[in-house]
Amino acid sequence: MDIIETNRNADFEWATRLNRLLLNIIGIWPNAHRNAYDKFFSNLRAAFTFIVIFFIGTIPAIHSLVRTWGDLMSMIDNLQITLPLTMAAIKLIDIWWKKTDLLMAINMIAEDWIKDKTSKERCIMIKQARNVRIITIVCCFFMFLASSLVVILPCFGMTVRYITNVTDPFKILPLQTHYIYDKNQSPYFEITFVAQFLVALMCVTSYTGVDNLLGLLIFHLCGQMDILKEKLINIKQFKNYNDGVALIVKEHIRLIKCFCIIESTYTLLLLGQLIYFGILFCLYGFLILVILTEGKHMSLMRFMYLVSVAINICGHMCLFCAVGEMLLSKCDDLYRAAYEHKWYKLDPKKAKILVLIMIRANKPLYITAGKMFPMTMSMFCNVSDLIIIIFIIQSLLIFL
Repeated sequence: MDIIETNRNADFEWATRLNRLLLNIIGIWPNAHRNAYDKFFSNLRAAFTFIVIFFIGTIPAIHSLVRTWGDLMSMIDNLQITLPLTMAAIKLIDIWWKKTDLLMAINMIAEDWIKDKTSKERCIMIKQARNVRIITIVCCFFMFLASSLVVILPCFGMTVRYITNVTDPFKILPLQTHYIYDKNQSPYFEITFVAQFLVALMCVTSYTGVDNLLGLLIFHLCGQMDILKEKLINIKQFKNYNDGVALIVKEHIRLIKCFCIIESTYTLLLLGQLIYFGILFCLYGFLILVILTEGKHMSLMRFMYLVSVAINICGHMCLFCAVGEMLLSKCDDLYRAAYEHKWYKLDPKKAKILVLIMIRANKPLYITAGKMFPMTMSMFCNVSDLIIIIFIIQSLLIFL
């Protein structure tokens, strides 16, 4: 029995390892702290991460934006750094603030892995967990690759940024920032360079870790919806019909509570992400068009960087919408399983109980941006169409 329980714990550890590693680095992984010191050091890491991102990265970047106001190219080059830094700081604060609520969702996931289940149910859960791991690895690879280009290239006198005498009069830094001291003098330049490297590392960790936590929660929820559907289809395996339906209803309510935690945590973040996606995608589109038409600082490395980051941003938003669409699909599958059940052959009392599941499953669970926009593929297509129209208008204005 101990061996079986150990294996189940190992499954849970495997399913959450990458997400836990990313969020533990910055101190916002939702877990039950062993003691007061553990909680203190976790909060200390989170506070240190926020201070580094906000005070070393975001505020100096905004200061630089004010100084370059009026130079469109410099402003756009600044915003492509300032916006991600601001978004990463907001994500960090939001998840840090909601750690207690998210702990309930993580505990639900742990309970699902530890409790008794059939081999088919375990395979469903492992399949969903494997999908999350693959997405996490791919996202981390591209995000850390982009940040590495930003940080490493200046060491060799190259950069993917737009350089002017105002932003970088002597030495090139990874980020367009302005500090109250002369950063061109040694050792201030070296210290600032290392600090900006730390900012980029923590920004990517916060940004990717929070996004992938949403993926972990939603994919697990989808897996549990699949398991619930299988139980409903094979309800005859229960010795007592009423006990079987009661178990399914109880599990469904538990999943709905878990979803409510996820929705309340991420709804404002997704609204900010939606606005951020639209603004940043238009900025990158404008930069690419200017480079192609006017040849401003035309370098293959810079062009490839802009295109890859634009694709990365678009892929992130598409992933949010695809995850929301998948959850919607799983809810619909559960409703169909209840509807296609031969309830008309059941005793009226049993059929009445089954109707409760049909009524609740008929109301889909979908994550929203600000309680206004459902994150589905149709919404992504609508936003993409709007951005394409703006992109075409930008092209016409530039060419004319």
